[in-house]
Amino acid sequence: MTDIDQPDSDRLSRFLLQTAGVRGVRVHLRDAWQAVRANGPYPPAIEEMLGEACVASALFTGHAKVDGRLSVQLRAPGPMRTLFAECTAAGTIRGIARFDGDGADVSRDLRALGDDALLAITIENPSPHREPNRYQGLVALTAESLSGAFEDYFRQSEQLPTRVLLAVDGDEAAGLMLQKLPGDEGDEDGWNRASLLFDTLSTAELLRWPTETLLSRLFPEDAPEVLGARDLSFGCSCSKARVEEMLVSLGAEEARAAVVDGQAQVICEFCGRHYAFSAAEIDQLLETPETDVEVSNRLH
Repeated sequence: MTDIDQPDSDRLSRFLLQTAGVRGVRVHLRDAWQAVRANGPYPPAIEEMLGEACVASALFTGHAKVDGRLSVQLRAPGPMRTLFAECTAAGTIRGIARFDGDGADVSRDLRALGDDALLAITIENPSPHREPNRYQGLVALTAESLSGAFEDYFRQSEQLPTRVLLAVDGDEAAGLMLQKLPGDEGDEDGWNRASLLFDTLSTAELLRWPTETLLSRLFPEDAPEVLGARDLSFGCSCSKARVEEMLVSLGAEEARAAVVDGQAQVICEFCGRHYAFSAAEIDQLLETPETDVEVSNRLH
């Protein structure tokens, strides 16, 4: 087995640098990322950003309390209209990008996406009430890369020094996040030392090395300890019930207008699954009291 044949692909690993007082998360995606990018083709800049967003959505579930889902969404006024990635508590990942034209004009530099471009990180956790508990943080795009934008987010929202490195190369995507533990844990120079070592890691090494190898080579003096790991996979939360809810929300006129040649066809943008409803089924949905329609947690 070569370095590239990672035993921990499609996996999230949480670790601790005890002597430095630093916690971290490492994510590596292969099959899950290939399933996401299969919804393309995407131009290179957009594909790279989408892969990084998918990795980031998983990375952030490593420390945040996520019982439902965590999503990363970039919205911009120019040709890069939206970029969306999501990781659930069950470890399923999905993502999509929407852009104008062939996307060739989309810059890899986030600062070129426009003054109104925003990056949102949203956590939705289930609640006993109808609507989920929802927390959203917004980031102005003053950094060149998604890694820098996410570091800005954690510095502003949690006041915790955080480092993020994201990498995408064809069929693979990976990420590493370090965060200083709250309080005075670790030695006096722990965070500075870990951050300097972090800067020596190349994207090629991040993509190639298994987690244990990466930690032992990067932080040999800080006794890295893997605290736990979980598998990640591509997964879509679309369902017939969610599509029914969407059709009802359109209103009677628009829902009935969706029927062409006897059927309303709905295709999930994330996974490509087809849903078909006859005119009679549409009428039945519209006549069903709202309280009888299964309510789902809308993504965005």
